[in-house]
Amino acid sequence: FNPHPLPRLIYPCRSLCEAVKRSCAPVMACYGYPWPEILNCNKFPADHELCIAAVSTDENSSSRRMPRASCKDCELEEASSAREILENLCANDFAVKIRILRKNMTTTISDFDLDPGRVEVLKHGPLLRTEIPTRLQQWLDIDATCVHNIMRGTHAGVFVVSGEVQSDKVVVNKAYAWQKKNRNLHQAVRRWKHHRCPEQAG
Repeated sequence: FNPHPLPRLIYPCRSLCEAVKRSCAPVMACYGYPWPEILNCNKFPADHELCIAAVSTDENSSSRRMPRASCKDCELEEASSAREILENLCANDFAVKIRILRKNMTTTISDFDLDPGRVEVLKHGPLLRTEIPTRLQQWLDIDATCVHNIMRGTHAGVFVVSGEVQSDKVVVNKAYAWQKKNRNLHQAVRRWKHHRCPEQAG
């Protein structure tokens, strides 16, 4: 079999450009970079022409429902009191105790992984328990600056994080380091199982 060379270059289809833009533009915007004009998707051929199309153009696909960058910087919180932590858990949509692993130590902003065996759901809110690990991994991938601040140069760490679900975004509002010295945090997590938030008690 000896295929003939194509007479011209095959460009990406408009659908592929738009799929990449949906994924990348929000992350670029977090760091102050606009979507480049050279990648204006209207310049690319429509899908019915000879071009490389996106794998899926389904507007209702699971990738469309995944959270995007929150653009929110964050730092580790000090667990001042168990009561304050419980109030924070009540105020947020979800709360989980997780272990985060750093993939490498060679760059300023590294890649991070969620340890799937160390996910303890304290509160799932509007999320399904089964989708929380996927959502949190997406947060680790997109909000690397926030996660970098939380990790503070360590290779691995256990944290209690809580936040909101905003449309297609997961926003982490609070993060506490799970350490022996943080007695208030340990006490709050122990009490959480039997704690009733104000709206539940009312």
